[in-house]
Amino acid sequence: MRGSTPAPGVHAQALILQPPHTMALRPSVGCSSMSALRPRTNAMRPVSGLRPTVGRKTCVAPVAVFDNKNNNQDGADRLIASLPYLLPLLDVLPYGKFLFMQYPFIARAMSPLLPIYGLYTSFPFAPFLVFLAVYSFIVNNQSLSRFVRYNAMQAVLLDILLVFPQLLLNDIGGGPGDGAGLTIYMQLYNTIFLFVACSCAYGMGSSLIGQVPRLPLVAGAADAQIRGGPGGM
Repeated sequence: MRGSTPAPGVHAQALILQPPHTMALRPSVGCSSMSALRPRTNAMRPVSGLRPTVGRKTCVAPVAVFDNKNNNQDGADRLIASLPYLLPLLDVLPYGKFLFMQYPFIARAMSPLLPIYGLYTSFPFAPFLVFLAVYSFIVNNQSLSRFVRYNAMQAVLLDILLVFPQLLLNDIGGGPGDGAGLTIYMQLYNTIFLFVACSCAYGMGSSLIGQVPRLPLVAGAADAQIRGGPGGM
């Protein structure tokens, strides 16, 4: 016999005698079918740069209606900042006389201010002296926080705004009489009272909770007047 090479018929017969599943699972050199069956050890490996958030609580800050940058003000600053709003509130009480007659509940709401108002008007120059005291000892006091001085400045500016309707109404004298003139006169009184009273209530309430009130007509001027200070806003 020449060589050891089997006859073609013998090789074919050996393939026929092998079970079919043995032939299907036999790996071949260079085939990647078995690599697909291997477990992928890095399939669950976390992506670099991402940290797991299991057990971590996510806090979402609520959006506040007011300016929240001054919640760190202490109780003394909040109280001092709210007191100057009594100045324009006391000065605007005479403008509410028509509303007090039409709506008695407004008069009852303002009744706690009557003792203070009686003391405030008992001396001829008491309102002017209180105005100077607020402006000199609070607004211009650099040792106080900007939060306190800013609110005092807004109160002072509100009180200054009351000068213009006082001059206008003094020119009218005893009143416009009857008819449409009286209606306009009463509406002017009511508007002045409601605007100043609501502004003072908003300013006092915001100051007491540590918020920065920005009142219409006076907030920009108060910002321009107040320059720095400890515990700035």
